[in-house]
Amino acid sequence: MASATIRNYLSLVKFSHTIFAMPFAMTGFFLAISREGHSFNWTALLLVVLCMVFARSAAMAFNRWLDAEFDKRNPRTAAREIPAGVISPANALYFVAGNVVLFMVTTWFINPLCFFLSPVALLVVLGYSYTKRFTALCHLVLGVGLSLAPIGAFLAVTGYFSLLPVLLSVLVLCWVSGFDIIYAMQDEEFDKSQQLHSIPAWLGKAGSLRFSEGLHVVAAALAATIGIMGGFHWLYWIGAGVFILMLFMQHRLVKPDDLSRVNLAFMTTNGVASVVFAVFAIADMLILS
Repeated sequence: MASATIRNYLSLVKFSHTIFAMPFAMTGFFLAISREGHSFNWTALLLVVLCMVFARSAAMAFNRWLDAEFDKRNPRTAAREIPAGVISPANALYFVAGNVVLFMVTTWFINPLCFFLSPVALLVVLGYSYTKRFTALCHLVLGVGLSLAPIGAFLAVTGYFSLLPVLLSVLVLCWVSGFDIIYAMQDEEFDKSQQLHSIPAWLGKAGSLRFSEGLHVVAAALAATIGIMGGFHWLYWIGAGVFILMLFMQHRLVKPDDLSRVNLAFMTTNGVASVVFAVFAIADMLILS
């Protein structure tokens, strides 16, 4: 029973999707060590990982709780845990509250800046869930939420801001917003019928792909800019090259009249992109810097 409950909650928050932001958090963490001269600390690394897990779990569960009625009406999402009755709305909200508290407590043990900024981070990641009700730019707000991962990890080590992790965060913003637009193309008609806002509901499928392509071009340019400004070596450029190739691949997989490979583009190409980029960037910092 306990294992089934755990599986249900892991499914509620799509724990497997941690693969998108966590690698960039690790990149931000090691940027602080490599570029700012801070010592590696296992406790700091654990606290960063916990912050990521708690903040993301709170955000995803809150989104599922808030959108439960819409999910019930949408054939694509009707089997999710809350509309299917697997997890009650009240229990989902308790889960959100618990993760919010754990996130803030964890930031307290990191440093004062992270603790004082924690309500701002929560406002962004929880507030995203409301944005689809009034703006088609909701995808960019989601991007901002995930972009907090690398700068947050950097701040956890240093306690101050720096340009390179900020650029890395903007890269994440453009990358995530772009692939979320592609994923949202599946719900274009449903969003219109429910008067929900999204780029696909606003621009249609062809226009959405062009908007996404523009964001991914910026993300690719930022990957190159970071490599040059950060003085990275050949390992970084391998990772950046694979990352850019995966951006290109997902736009080859999805067409306005063919969404059959959206899940492949969403999960596989972006999962590979984030992991490979982080592994090679971190290896470059630890081995060649």
